Amino acid sequence: MGTNHLYIAPYASKPESTRGRLYSEPESKTRNAFHRDRDRIIHCAAFRRLEYKTQVFVYHEGDYYRTRLTHSLETAQIARSICRVLGLNEDLGEALALAHDLGHTPFGHAGEDALSESMLEYGGFNHNVQTLRILTQLEERYAQFDGLNLTWETLEGIVKHNGPLLPDNNGIPEGIAKYNQKHKLDLSSYPGPEAQVAAVADDIAYNNHDIDDGLRAGLFCLDDLFEVPMVGEIFISVRKAYPSLNQNRLVHEAIRRMIGLMITDIIKESQSRLSDSGCDSVEQIRALKYPIITFSSIMASNDQAVKKFLYNRMYRHYKVNRMSSKAKKVVKDLFNLFISEPDCLPDEWQIRCSGPMTMDTAQVVSDYIACMTDRFAFLEHKRLFDLPS
Repeated sequence: MGTNHLYIAPYASKPESTRGRLYSEPESKTRNAFHRDRDRIIHCAAFRRLEYKTQVFVYHEGDYYRTRLTHSLETAQIARSICRVLGLNEDLGEALALAHDLGHTPFGHAGEDALSESMLEYGGFNHNVQTLRILTQLEERYAQFDGLNLTWETLEGIVKHNGPLLPDNNGIPEGIAKYNQKHKLDLSSYPGPEAQVAAVADDIAYNNHDIDDGLRAGLFCLDDLFEVPMVGEIFISVRKAYPSLNQNRLVHEAIRRMIGLMITDIIKESQSRLSDSGCDSVEQIRALKYPIITFSSIMASNDQAVKKFLYNRMYRHYKVNRMSSKAKKVVKDLFNLFISEPDCLPDEWQIRCSGPMTMDTAQVVSDYIACMTDRFAFLEHKRLFDLPS
């Protein structure tokens, strides 16, 4: 298993073969097209906001828990490592990993659920659609265009990082369907291999860091993990090898091993699938009816067992439910106020509205709330709903 970063596989995405950008620009003299995309993502406002957006815990519950930003950085590191060994484009894999959570609301899935319910009669809310809106419309940094004007390959990977979007698979979100109608993202196929890498890197990152954060928060203990396939075996082996190790270092050692084991499994399984497929171009990978970058069946089963454990013992824990309940109330209160009184929005957002209770106004309100950080949403709610004493 080599790690020579100079090796580029024939089925990798090539920046010199990009389908281009929506708006023509001179090429950078110092960066390739995907490198430039990655840099634009890192420098955009939505990426900076991830520092104060929840992964599971609201920001004020502790400074050490993961946020959307730290999760995105961990995902990008894993994606880059896998891309390097497989000879894929590291810049594209990293760009996709860094951008995949840009469209999330404050307060994690609780915030998204609340905004989705509020937007039900206005076309709904979907964080993947919101990411596309951010990258193609809402970011205002450049003189010549709205959004970041990323390459087709980056936008395709972001929209399809969880697989093809099919009409019979819960439908294609309207925002993505409209963009595709004009710009052709080939929604029915799997994305290029770098996007598939970003998706599995996301799984590896959040499974492992949620175990770490859940232990740190006291939502479950080490003994609870011992019955989880793979996880329990690793923790037991570390404890046996280092019986006097304190819990903090034991947890880090076990999680380090789990991440390594999952990455190794993906690389081995993906190399086998790539060899069997006979693909020698990125277009041939897109044409396949199955993912080429994935876990083995055994590791996929282990991955599902971890997810089931975390869902039951962490995401549905009463402490997390209490936080989620409060977060949903904040989001719904803000939405209901702004939709009925858009003149309460800041001036730069008011001018985007076409009047109260319209589809356009609902989209503006949704965009405004979705871009909020956890702490800004709490402060905005306090400013608007707390009566002076």
